[in-house]
Amino acid sequence: QARGAFGETQLADIVKDGLPESAYDFQFTLSNGKRADCIIRLPKPPGPVVIDSKFPLEAYQSFRRSKDEKEAQLALKQMQSDTLKHAQDIASKYILQNETAEAALMFLPSESIFSEIHLRLPQVIEKCRSLRVYPVSPNTMSLTLNTVRAIMRDVQMREQADLIQKEVETLLIDINRLMNRVGKLRSHFDQASKDIDLIEKSTNKIGNRSEKISDLDLSNHEKIKDTNVLPDSN
Repeated sequence: QARGAFGETQLADIVKDGLPESAYDFQFTLSNGKRADCIIRLPKPPGPVVIDSKFPLEAYQSFRRSKDEKEAQLALKQMQSDTLKHAQDIASKYILQNETAEAALMFLPSESIFSEIHLRLPQVIEKCRSLRVYPVSPNTMSLTLNTVRAIMRDVQMREQADLIQKEVETLLIDINRLMNRVGKLRSHFDQASKDIDLIEKSTNKIGNRSEKISDLDLSNHEKIKDTNVLPDSN
C-alpha cells in the first residue's frame, strides 16, 4: 500500500501539472472490474491509455542495500522477475480490446530505477515492449504528456476545422440569399426609377400647359375653345 501510495502521489502531481482536468481520471474502473491508477482520455486511435503506478520496489531497494556482487546479482534477478510479472499483470488487466489503447504505461517512481533497469536489465525492457507495456520515469512521463497534449490539440483543431467549414458553408448560403434579395430590390428600384421618370415627364407637360393657360388673355376665350388640345397618353 505504501509503495502504491508513493507512486500514485508522484504520478498524480505530474499528470495534474501536464494535462487539463477533463483529460484524465484517477482510480478509474474498467469493464473487467479492474481499477486503473490513472487513465488518459485519448481519442481513438489510440484510445484511453492506462498508467499503473504500483511498481514493485522491494528488489530495487535490496539491490541498493547490497554489500557485495553476489547480493547485487540476486537482487537484480529478483528485480527482473518482479518487473516482468508486473508488466504481465498490467497487460492482462489494463489492455482491453475496443476499450483501451493497445498499450499501457508502467510508471517507475524514480529516475534511478528507470536508469538501472535500462542499463542492467535491457532484456526486461524488450520483454515489456513485446507485451506493449512501456516503462516511464517521472521525466519521461512528463515528455509523454507533452505528446498527449499535442495529440489533443490536433484533435481540437480538426474539430474546429469541421465547425468552421460548416459555418462557411452556411455563410455562403446566406450570401447567395442576400444577393438574390439585392437583385430583386434593384429591379424594384429600376422600375421605380422608370416610374419617377414618367411622372416627371407628365409633371413637366402639366407645367407647360399651365404656363400657356396663364399667358392667355381672358379675351381670347373663343381662341382657347378652338384650340385642339389632346389628352396626354403618358
